Amino acid sequence: MTTRVRLGMLTPSSNTVLEPVTTAMLASLPEVSVHFARFPVTSISLGASSVGQFEPAPMLAAARLLADARVGVIGWNGTSAGWLGLEHDEKLCQDVVGTTGIPAVTSVLSLVEVLRRKGVTRLGLVTPYLADVQARIVATFAANGIECVAERHLGIEDNFSFAEVEGPEIAALVREVAQSRPQAITMLCTNFAGAPLVEALEPEVGLPIYDSISVVVWNALRTAGVAPSRVTGWGRLFGESP
Repeated sequence: MTTRVRLGMLTPSSNTVLEPVTTAMLASLPEVSVHFARFPVTSISLGASSVGQFEPAPMLAAARLLADARVGVIGWNGTSAGWLGLEHDEKLCQDVVGTTGIPAVTSVLSLVEVLRRKGVTRLGLVTPYLADVQARIVATFAANGIECVAERHLGIEDNFSFAEVEGPEIAALVREVAQSRPQAITMLCTNFAGAPLVEALEPEVGLPIYDSISVVVWNALRTAGVAPSRVTGWGRLFGESP
């Protein structure tokens, strides 16, 4: 009998991208299913009410619901550690394990792990975020030895609206950042429809592109004991897993 592998994802309530993209990404793995639990997130800014959306209580309540589905790993499929600091996600992982007994991964910590494994110290950054949020993300990467040599952001605060940005606009931002010749590019936002563009954009710009949904799926699979290389058509992250 085939052993079922269940992945759990903590999901911002207004996110409409990560669920269909993650499901499509895993479609070729018949024994793997993915399950989602939402908690309230509607805006991204440095204001107190926005930052407060990422307090541990609602995230852990969602994690407990995922635990009821007996998932093998719980992923925080969001990028708040980009502006709150990596320690925010490190503490969240500790709390999820302590609360549920289930291993935990996050999008931002997974991205940083990929960049370190690949020796990336010069990064291109593309997001839909506000300028001050973007500046905080740049500072977080810098504090961890990763220089953002080029960045583009769209100045949007409403989380639902991130998903309304269409592929050609995202691709144009990636191409602009690529002109500075970073070692890699990240599209940092799990409500940003960037992952489906990666397979075609990477050979065009000649650089690896690490989407924030892709990296958490990559790490969740590894943690659950499934080879990420079995995922095809979603960029070199999976085919050339670090």
